[in-house]
Amino acid sequence: MTTIDDTFTPVRSGIVETVHGLFERQVELRPDATAVSCGADRLSYAELNARANRLARSLREQGVGQGDNVAVCAERSPQSVVALLAVLKAGGCYVALDPKQPRERHRTVLADAGADVLLTQERLLPALEGLTRTAVVLDRPEGLDRFDDADLASESGPESPAYIAYTSGSTGVPKGVMVPHRAVLRLVIEPDFVEIGPHDVVLHFAPVAFDASTLEIWAPLLNGARMAVFPSYEPSLDELAAEIDRAGVTILWLTAGLFHQMVDGPIARLAGVRQLLAGGDVLSVTHVNKALAALPGVRIVNGYGPTENTTFTCCHVITEQLSSDTVPIGTPINGTWIEVLDEQLQQVAAGEIGELYAGGEGVALGYLGRPEQTAERFLPDPFALKPGQRLYRTGDLVRRRDDGVVEFLGRADDQVKIRGFRIEPGEIEAALLGHPEISDAAVIAQRHESAGKRLVAFVVSGHGLSVPELRRELAEILPPYLVPAVFVPVTALPLNANGKVDRAALLDLVSRERPDVSSDYRAPQGEVEERLVAIWGDLMEIDDIGVDDDFFELGGHSLMATRITAEITTLWDVEVSPRVFYENPTVAELAEAVEEGRRS
Repeated sequence: MTTIDDTFTPVRSGIVETVHGLFERQVELRPDATAVSCGADRLSYAELNARANRLARSLREQGVGQGDNVAVCAERSPQSVVALLAVLKAGGCYVALDPKQPRERHRTVLADAGADVLLTQERLLPALEGLTRTAVVLDRPEGLDRFDDADLASESGPESPAYIAYTSGSTGVPKGVMVPHRAVLRLVIEPDFVEIGPHDVVLHFAPVAFDASTLEIWAPLLNGARMAVFPSYEPSLDELAAEIDRAGVTILWLTAGLFHQMVDGPIARLAGVRQLLAGGDVLSVTHVNKALAALPGVRIVNGYGPTENTTFTCCHVITEQLSSDTVPIGTPINGTWIEVLDEQLQQVAAGEIGELYAGGEGVALGYLGRPEQTAERFLPDPFALKPGQRLYRTGDLVRRRDDGVVEFLGRADDQVKIRGFRIEPGEIEAALLGHPEISDAAVIAQRHESAGKRLVAFVVSGHGLSVPELRRELAEILPPYLVPAVFVPVTALPLNANGKVDRAALLDLVSRERPDVSSDYRAPQGEVEERLVAIWGDLMEIDDIGVDDDFFELGGHSLMATRITAEITTLWDVEVSPRVFYENPTVAELAEAVEEGRRS
């Protein structure tokens, strides 16, 4: 349902429109209202529209036409929002790149998408130069004033691709999911899982390349609300909570891991949030109940869905304490239907386990340039009343209760989700097998008691394989979330009775031994180093951590770093920012930063 007031005219989902077309409708309704804020910076709906129109005309002058794929590699900012709108207004389809990913990953995606034009920012340009025919620098606005700021005529329609989102690919190559305009509209127009109107403020915190940004960007802009852009840096939990409070955020989306950490941390500072959405992985009942107790009147939404069905497929709205052992994924959202089927594509009865298939307006067009993979995952709907409708095979095992609510049970294949990122172990294994010294490899997701799930790579190689060097090589071709936290050399991979890799047996091979890192072991000295070594060891489940060991070489990640900095604040009343942590990633360096903080 949608919150409606005297000034709010909702746009009905039955009207055939485009994302930018419905945004322009909001510009007509509330030109002077704030569309985007970032700190003290503000852009009204009219200003955002005018800037996007000028940039769209510039793109057309650069040769961008109807249906062209245009790359956008930019950090969160009002500029990045202008860029996305401009691409759509020019008739194109945006392909968002994560600035944190390596150049080779960008090269692969740009080549696959056939994107000749790239929109980026000045400080990112050196790492991107030469990858496309044309690079447009968003923070060099000179020359745009010569273009008209009126709306452009558009040939785009509901089936035109709005964006292409790249996900991990089991074949070793990322695959692009083509999401049409009608799929975005189905997500954000008259949603039944969230109430949104002009008085709301939605935080934009996800990377644009992450499909949660679809909700964070287009839900506010197509419903007359304000989008509060979090500045482009990695915050501590307290910094994130402070900005949510300062910006007046009323609707917030967090990954499951970050949600759990926020609940265990400064949850009380989210008192102004009235709707808190979380997802990307399994939610903890304990943390949901704790959040409900800490934030009276809040609606918590467990959002489930693959990129191929546009961010959310099912949602479960929670307003009262849960008594169940798990958090359900709920029921299909507006414009979506689901089927729970067996291996013969027959419907299973309520209470029985089956695989979830998703249909409706949110289903993507398929994978760019991959007809065989598209045919494998996007199937003709055998239960459709209209011809041409398709179901997306999610690969997720579920059970539908008698009341229609769906419970998530796990995967039917090897795909995993870690910190909200969808990961195909096959892509990592392919990268490992590309190394000349590795003859076999297997990657599993290990349940880590302190830090959630982590990737563990088992590699078969000759003598002399350097794990630190291998990690550096992988970091040059894979996104950070695909680089395993732990590498375990083995003489051979265990096989099951069918001759396949016995992944369950691999879990027993993981130990707490200090991994092969680039530094020699040096024992901690003094109270601060000793406490930090103990904290790292408990979180990473590694013994004998040396004070010169690099946090990221040991398998650390941003959520774990957040827990460490919070512990530092509790123990020594010293605030260590994420930037300081990343610049001092060893125990010795971090201890020095703590000591300096204690002296000041």
